[in-house]
Order: sequence, then structure tokens, then C-alpha cells
Amino acid sequence: MFCYQCEQSAGGTGCAKVGVCGKNEDIASLQDALIIGLKGIAAYAFHARELGERDEQVDAFMHDALFSTLTNVNFDLNDHVAKVLKCGEMNLRAMEILDRGNVNRFGSPEPTKVSTGFKPGPAILITGHDLLDLYELLKQAEAAGVNVYTHGEMLPAHAYPVLQKFPNLAGHYGTGWQNQKNEFEQFPGAILGTTNCVLIPKDSYKDRMFTCGIARLPDVTHVHDRDFSAVIEKAKSLPSLPEKEGGSLTTGFHHNFVLSIADKIVEAVKSGKIRHFFLVGGCEGSKASRSYYTEFVEKLPRDCVVITLGCGKYRFNDMDLGDIDGIPRLLDMGQCNNAYSAIEVAAALAKVFNCGVNELPLSMVLSWFEQKAVAILFTLLHLGIKNIRIGPTAPAFLTPNVLGVIQDNYNLKLITTPEQDIKDILG
Repeated sequence: MFCYQCEQSAGGTGCAKVGVCGKNEDIASLQDALIIGLKGIAAYAFHARELGERDEQVDAFMHDALFSTLTNVNFDLNDHVAKVLKCGEMNLRAMEILDRGNVNRFGSPEPTKVSTGFKPGPAILITGHDLLDLYELLKQAEAAGVNVYTHGEMLPAHAYPVLQKFPNLAGHYGTGWQNQKNEFEQFPGAILGTTNCVLIPKDSYKDRMFTCGIARLPDVTHVHDRDFSAVIEKAKSLPSLPEKEGGSLTTGFHHNFVLSIADKIVEAVKSGKIRHFFLVGGCEGSKASRSYYTEFVEKLPRDCVVITLGCGKYRFNDMDLGDIDGIPRLLDMGQCNNAYSAIEVAAALAKVFNCGVNELPLSMVLSWFEQKAVAILFTLLHLGIKNIRIGPTAPAFLTPNVLGVIQDNYNLKLITTPEQDIKDILG
């Protein structure tokens, strides 16, 4: 790290690495964390703005917070801690306006079974997060007789009533972002990447890959102004998909729906039929240690309910966990931004049971952490939620001191083994 006051490397002769001149390592760690969190907020605020929603407080905070990360501006450690927690508060507001934008435009999500098979005909696979891109694609593709399949974090789109009305919203294909190269190679139609989590394509499918919006890929055609005619023409020029039977995935447990059956949930908890809720979700990745999340869900007792969101759900969302008195044991709330729904449900249940969120029979086991998931973690800390488990490893951008402060104040834990963590939580 270079010190701009003494114009030499921090820690060198004449420069104190910790002090007025050089940056304290813990402050640098918090600044890194803040920048990562701001990127997450930016993603949610961008999608919300596309839907006509904006929050001036979120915009003002982003300017202030980014400015505070400049060199030799702020050496107050406590102020940096406060800004990280404020980042969590502003991320909550960003998720709220994005949820409002999606619901106002596409209707309130409802539980929906989604086919993982193929219908015969030309097809486009759409990946990413932007529901407005999907809506415009469906409109244009319907007129051309082209089917559209979702991938990755687009799965929850099937639960929105306005999007459900399109007969060419044909189903879902594939899993998390890290499997794109293999899954895209095997999908015979055209492919559209809309936002983040798009990987550099293989040559084998590069010529039928497209991007739009903020997404860009080298040597891949970019679509402007949501004119998807080139994507549709490419799909029509390729061999039609053969009919193929598949299974089904269920999504759409938005907080509006879950709260509509709150009386059933409360009764099941009071009667002892539901012992505990587990929020198991977050970001997906390729490390073998992420099999922890599959095993964790597999090993949960039958009187436990799993809430999930984000692409981490692909470790287990194809499991048939059954139900408890008609309440599904696996509730997929949607995309990572639908952490807002989980927070709304937790707050409502805490009110019903006249307790704090930390006293609810609810535990959070999260897989980390790209930018949006980091912002969500800060939101949970801002709300004072404790005893969160994260994995598969500790965030590398946190120094041992900063991580220690979070652990001391919020009892943040790293995952161990599924068996041990379940035992520790349930007793």
C-alpha cells in the first residue's frame, strides 16, 4: 500500500503503517468491505431504477460512503464500522424498492411448479437477474413462436403472474452460475446473458451467445435497447429443441404469500409440529466444500422447515422434502434480493410471538459471498441478527481483528460439519 502523504510505501522509513500517515490495516479491511457492499447495493438499485423506483437516501449514502474510502480522508475506525452497518441499512432499503418495483410491474409472486423439461421448438435460454429484460424478450419471442427458458437466478421469474401469462415461458434449465460453461454448451438454442454472473463463453457456443444491459463478453454480440430480434433470429436458425420430459422445481414463496398463511405456520409452531426454521441460501460456487449445504438440508429432522433464496439453493432445491400440515418444508423465496422477503417474514413472526428475531426458532446458514451477498450480511448485522453461520470459508477481505469484532458482537460462526452444526443449533 502506498502512502500519499509521505510518498512512499506504507510502513517504510518515515511512514508509520498504523497511525496518522499510513492506513490502519483494519480500516483498510473495512473500506474494502464497504466497497464490496456498495457494489451489491448498486446492483439492486440499478434494477429498481429500471423499474421506475429510486430512493434518494440510498443514492446519497453511496456517494458519501464511496468518498469515505478515499486515501487519507478518514482514520476513525469506529466511523468505518458505523458506515459498514449503515451500508446494511441502505441495502435493506434498496432491496425494498426493488421488491416494490418487481411486484408493481409483474404482480406478487405465488408458489409455482416449474418444468425442467423441454418443449419442441426453437428456444432461447436467459440467465442473470433482470426481470424487465425477460419480460421484453418474452413479448418479442412470443410473436416469433420462440420458447424461452430461464437459467440460474431467473428461476423465480416463473412465480410472477404477469410473466406466467406468456405461453412461451417454457421452463427452467440448468443450475448455478459456476456450471454455465457445461450447461450452455449442452443447450442447443440461443443464450442471453442479462446481468452479473456471466462467464467467458467457450468457443463451442460463443456464436449463439448474446448479452444485453450492463453485461458484456468479448466477441459476443451485444443487444441494445432491448431489441432482441438478433437473439430470436439466431434461435430460429438453430435446430429446434426436441421434446424432453423433466422434473419440476417449486419457487415463489414471497413474503406476501407466506404471511397469508401465517396463522397455519404459527399454529404448527405452537403445536410442536414445526420445531425450527433454517434459512439456507446465498451464493453458489464450485468448491467441493459447498457440498456441506446439500448434506445440511438432507440431514435436517422432518420437523424443520428450510427457507432458501439466491443461487445457493441449487445445492438442494431439487429435493422432495415433503410438507408439514400442508406447509412445504422447502420454501424458495426467490432471487438473492428476496432476502427482503425473509426479513419481512421473520419480523412478522417475531411480532406474533412477541419476541425479538433472535429469540425465534430460526437459524441462518449462509453460503458466501459475492457483492450482493456481502451487502445482505451487512443488512442482517444492521438488524442486530446474531448466531449466523457462514461458509465455506471466512471472508478474505476481513482482517482477523475485524472478523473478531463481528464474532464477539454478533456471534458470527463459521460452518463446521452438518452433523455438528445441526446438533449445536437444535440441542
